Amino acid sequence: MLDANLQTQLKGYLANIKQPIELVASADDSPKSREMLSLLDEIAALSDDVSVVRQDDDKRRPSFMIRRKGSDIGVRFAGIPLGHEFTSLVLALLQVGGHPSKLAQDVIAQVKDLDGDYAFETYFSLTCQNCPDVVQALNLMSVINPRISHVAIEGGLFQQEVADRQIMSVPAIYLNGALFGQGRMNVEQILAKLDTGASARVAEKISAKEPFDVLVVGGGPAGAASAIYAARKGIRTGLAAERFGGQVLDTMSIENFISVKHTEGPVLGTALEQHVADYDVDVMNLQKATRLVPAKAEGGLHEVTLESGATLKARTVILSTGARWRQMNVPGEDSYRNKGVTYCPHCDGPLFKGKRVAVIGGGNSGVEAAIDLAGVVAHVTLIEYDSDLRADAVLQRKLASLPNVKVITSALTTEVAGDGQKVTGLHYKDRNHDTMHEIELEGIFVQIGLVPNTEWLKDSIALTPRGEIEIDHRGETSRPGIFAAGDVTTVPFKQIIIAMGEGSKAALSAFDYLIRLPVDEGALIAA
Repeated sequence: MLDANLQTQLKGYLANIKQPIELVASADDSPKSREMLSLLDEIAALSDDVSVVRQDDDKRRPSFMIRRKGSDIGVRFAGIPLGHEFTSLVLALLQVGGHPSKLAQDVIAQVKDLDGDYAFETYFSLTCQNCPDVVQALNLMSVINPRISHVAIEGGLFQQEVADRQIMSVPAIYLNGALFGQGRMNVEQILAKLDTGASARVAEKISAKEPFDVLVVGGGPAGAASAIYAARKGIRTGLAAERFGGQVLDTMSIENFISVKHTEGPVLGTALEQHVADYDVDVMNLQKATRLVPAKAEGGLHEVTLESGATLKARTVILSTGARWRQMNVPGEDSYRNKGVTYCPHCDGPLFKGKRVAVIGGGNSGVEAAIDLAGVVAHVTLIEYDSDLRADAVLQRKLASLPNVKVITSALTTEVAGDGQKVTGLHYKDRNHDTMHEIELEGIFVQIGLVPNTEWLKDSIALTPRGEIEIDHRGETSRPGIFAAGDVTTVPFKQIIIAMGEGSKAALSAFDYLIRLPVDEGALIAA
């Protein structure tokens, strides 16, 4: 199953195992079980510290536990963790085998101190780029704390469970049999839900920080570039982000990042985080900004309030909070979110295998989603508001060649229909004839563009009617000392490489602003 190159790489990783491990298999006579057993034998052949044990003691088959010999420390995969989850498999092998993680020591201590018994189950798909973060986080937590257990379940292989639990979006996380959360989560986010006092402790620590020379709000490509360029100037730099990596984490394939022929969003997000970590940047992750109070006088301190209640102060601020997927804002959309209404075809597409779905939006994102889904689902209906699709011609030609895709233009989606548990259909208005129509389906993938994350800034700086931050050629906003960069601004062409350039420019502009302030205002903490 593993090619020669992958075997060589895996053999090198397995050399880091410090304590012998067993791959405890539960299988039946199915082809998937044989495939799993073949994979486990290949892994064991690469290291003397890995052995395969056949026990068939788990209700889910195929499944296997990675268990440290002579202990109860281990994690379980139900299914075959290849695709995006292969990295999760490798990390689990190493961590159960005693190889230390790179998790911060205070976070490790917090996991160890959790009081209670926690049985987690995570449903994932092999094409989901958000799922590995959750799987890896819970696997690591179960290795650190023996009172935590985790099973990662391949939803496409255990479809009856998915149907019984009415799972229509992954990752879906269950704790002790009850739904715990959906969507990307890391160890810190999981801890915040389990340890309710953690948020208050973190907020207190953040509020005690000295003022920054530059405070970057947002951790996407623009924010990461801003932080690096500011820190390289030797000035006190902080970065507060709701989630480091931003929207790029939700991007499946990136082929226009110059000099890198192909990468994926989560890979780039990790690279950004590692690059920032090389510099003296005070990173405050999982911190959502809720209010900006500009300085009363030039050279004074700006204040940013966080959702946790903490307050940060800085001489300059760079706003790079990015954008999010635009919603349809129709009845039923919120009620059936993750119950048939979804925004990620790569993550959730496999859950709709053999079903009928709609894609809302005829731009590149919408047409790409329809093409992708057509290979998985029974039928795709693409609905576009305008009279023509707006996607590139090459994408439209590909779409037109698919036999199980129908395109409806000049259509306004008016309602998401459901039975109280899941989506059952969609209502739309024919704009040409002013008539109403209904489509029976099981899933709706919304792909209608982006909306800037600026609701919290409405009373602080100038915004366009679309909510974008107005900036000049230097990245400065309507308030002196406050700059902005990336998709949240009026800069056209929302692209990763453009956001990085704009973030770098904003940091240089902020530094230039600081060095031109009168010396007696103490503009620079570190020269």
